[in-house]
Amino acid sequence: MTINRRTFIKSSSAMAVGMAIPPLAAAKETVGRAAASDTVNVGLIGCGEMGTWDLTDLMLHKEVRCLAMCDVNQPRLRERAGEITQIQGKQPDLYGDYRKILDRKDIDAVVIGTPDHWHCLIFADACKAGKDIYVEKPIANSIAECDAMVAAAQKYKRVVQVGQQQRSSRHFQEMIEYLRSGKLGKIGRVHVWCNFNYAADPPPVPDSKAPEGLDYDMWLGPAPKVPFNERRDEWRTHWHYGGGLMTDWGVHLLDMGLWGMDIKTMPLRVLSAGGNYLFPGGSHETYDTMSVTYQFPDFVMTWENNAGVQTGPYGKNYGFLFRGVNGTLVADREDWSVYPETNKASEITVKADHQEHAAHTSNFLECIKTRNFNTACPIENGSLCAKYAHLGNIGARLGGAALIYNDQTKKFDLDEAGKFLKPEYRSPWKFPEV
Repeated sequence: MTINRRTFIKSSSAMAVGMAIPPLAAAKETVGRAAASDTVNVGLIGCGEMGTWDLTDLMLHKEVRCLAMCDVNQPRLRERAGEITQIQGKQPDLYGDYRKILDRKDIDAVVIGTPDHWHCLIFADACKAGKDIYVEKPIANSIAECDAMVAAAQKYKRVVQVGQQQRSSRHFQEMIEYLRSGKLGKIGRVHVWCNFNYAADPPPVPDSKAPEGLDYDMWLGPAPKVPFNERRDEWRTHWHYGGGLMTDWGVHLLDMGLWGMDIKTMPLRVLSAGGNYLFPGGSHETYDTMSVTYQFPDFVMTWENNAGVQTGPYGKNYGFLFRGVNGTLVADREDWSVYPETNKASEITVKADHQEHAAHTSNFLECIKTRNFNTACPIENGSLCAKYAHLGNIGARLGGAALIYNDQTKKFDLDEAGKFLKPEYRSPWKFPEV
């Protein structure tokens, strides 16, 4: 039986996790009725695709004003500023250094949409400057940076929304409610997979001169000094700047597994293996093929990615499943379905309505106004999910090591793994001490 979201809501016994968020079309008609004193002034740091999307969804609310934008790529900065000017009728001030935005007392909040290796330092500086923050996922490119960001947000009492927008999806909230109902029975396995044409990139090219208009040294920031190479534009596939599919889509999908099983701590142990087997001649460093097992006291969660192919279980190139004694729940961003085990559960499919991103930015705005630190995806949850992704990568980078990580002592049982915990920042940048 296929049912839509509205039918499912009516048939559910309780929807405590649901959120009364209007559809996007209705939101456009209802936002913008706040008094002038409720204006929220925003700055954007990093004008790539996600950062700009975050900002434009915030600007569906007419009380939001973008006063400033920053990017190290001047042509892109001017292009994106033109788009924002069309929305609000006034061009934001433009900068090449994020600190100029943080120095402004008239800016209430910032959106951080830079490559991952910049998140932690900008985030900590923004907290010190008294800004509320919408930060893209993964929150950081290392476990130590995750901890520093949580500490900064808590010390300076900042409202933080992490860009894991699936937490604001009614589609997934209803899925969680179904899992909480116990209808699947005891769950023994959670499986997460992600297969995208992600690592089938062109072969390496020689280093070259940085293009005009790009402040390449600022782009590198705290990462090691290396010559410019155009292949680093795909920064997610290079270890100094990102963590491949594992920290990109993996953070979103592992989040659903952890949420579904109500996990807020580290696993008992992690067993990971991977390598560049599908496209060994590509320019990517992160692994196109990976398998990870997270062990818990009474279930296991597994991850697999095959970057470069686009097929997967149940006809989904990405997704996750919960396998219980009464059936299996399978989900992605389009729908979630229950496949019964010998008629022990009802077969259903619930379709998504795709309003999660607008709902996520709306939640951030409301939390700013009410000083509610429990956003839909607070910094603590962003940290948890990023750490799980980093654990998988670390084990694979060690050649398939089994790891135990103690989140209290901040140590691995294997000393060699410790070198991946905290990056060494390039001078003059310094790792934030909170």
